Amino acid sequence: MKKILLVEDDPNLGLLLQDYLQLKGKFDVVLCKDGDEGLRTFTKSSYDLLILDVMMPKKDGFTLGKDIRKINSHVPIIFATAKGMIEDKTMAFNLGGDDYITKPFRIEELLLRINALLKRTSNSEKQEEEKQTIFKLGRYSFDYTSQLITIGDVQQKLSTKEAELLRLLCIRKNEVLTREEALLNIWHDDNYFNGRSMDVFLSKIRKYLKEDPTVEIINVHGRGYKLLIN
Repeated sequence: MKKILLVEDDPNLGLLLQDYLQLKGKFDVVLCKDGDEGLRTFTKSSYDLLILDVMMPKKDGFTLGKDIRKINSHVPIIFATAKGMIEDKTMAFNLGGDDYITKPFRIEELLLRINALLKRTSNSEKQEEEKQTIFKLGRYSFDYTSQLITIGDVQQKLSTKEAELLRLLCIRKNEVLTREEALLNIWHDDNYFNGRSMDVFLSKIRKYLKEDPTVEIINVHGRGYKLLIN
């Protein structure tokens, strides 16, 4: 469940937005009533997205956004305000905002903007993950480029197919890697014989990782595999 920090000084609107986004958007929404409370709350936890009202007492939304950007330069921010002037929109984006919505607005429109922004952020993070070549797996370190698994002073050299398969599992860590995706990415054909070959490589990889019980590759019936790190 994605976690949203909503900072809104209008108690009625704040509760309305919180209830709607939790019910319709299936988000975990934390509500703060002013900028000072919003900053304190932000520093105590991690959030997937922020919605900041601009016109607030104690600390306005633009100042809050500026303070948050000093702490975290990546978390998506939507500014919400009754101001619709181009200068205010320019200010919002110059402060590192990702979107801007003018009051009064339809809650459905806000939900659409939230989902679009989270999708863009997720795609960007996935692209960065797919460039990654070194992975930490419990007590193990896996270097895809050199095709080495290391634990302590012990190293295990992997074959090219083993390294490609383990990297896919690492990129999808704690998620299901389907058999079809693995076969098409590595063998470029999901036929039966390639599937049997992949099962052999998986068995070998499991043996390479057996020294750390917190690292496990499980079968997900009818779908594929999942790399779990507890």
